[in-house]
Amino acid sequence: MPEHVKPIWTGQVLQLNLERVRLPNGALAELEIAHHPGGAAVVAVDDQQRVCLLHQFRHAAGGWLWELPAGKIDNREPPLATAQRELAEEAGMSATHWQSLGDVLSSPGVFTEVVHLYLATGLGPAAAVPEPHEVFRVDWRPLSAAVALAHNGELRDGKTVIGILRAAAILERRSGAGGTA
Repeated sequence: MPEHVKPIWTGQVLQLNLERVRLPNGALAELEIAHHPGGAAVVAVDDQQRVCLLHQFRHAAGGWLWELPAGKIDNREPPLATAQRELAEEAGMSATHWQSLGDVLSSPGVFTEVVHLYLATGLGPAAAVPEPHEVFRVDWRPLSAAVALAHNGELRDGKTVIGILRAAAILERRSGAGGTA
């Protein structure tokens, strides 16, 4: 718990504070902490074992990245609702089966964002409604190819790498146990 919080800046998504905290070793530290409402990302896998990836322009990353459909939690909605909304808005898909893949911290030294990861299967069409500021194209890749991209470093977005690898492990266990996705 911070001993003192000095708000520095508040924007539409982030709040930046200077926070004085006592560390477990007893030392006091002044930390710049960016508060974020969190988000959700979806590993959508179809009946042909293809995964939905977005080739998305990200100014902060200096260009184009491969990413999972994902977005910010709006108005304190549950993370699963965020995932379902983002899959429809960005990929034009809905899913009948959802499984949590846990969460991931994007940069815990300075950023409070928690991204909740989900595996979505039983896919069907939905109305795509991308945001005006989003520039991307949807691509469906074999899950095995996406795993290879995660391993060789072509996937650079952390939530995407972790989501793909966690989903692939679950789906592999299911198929090895005689189950289906």
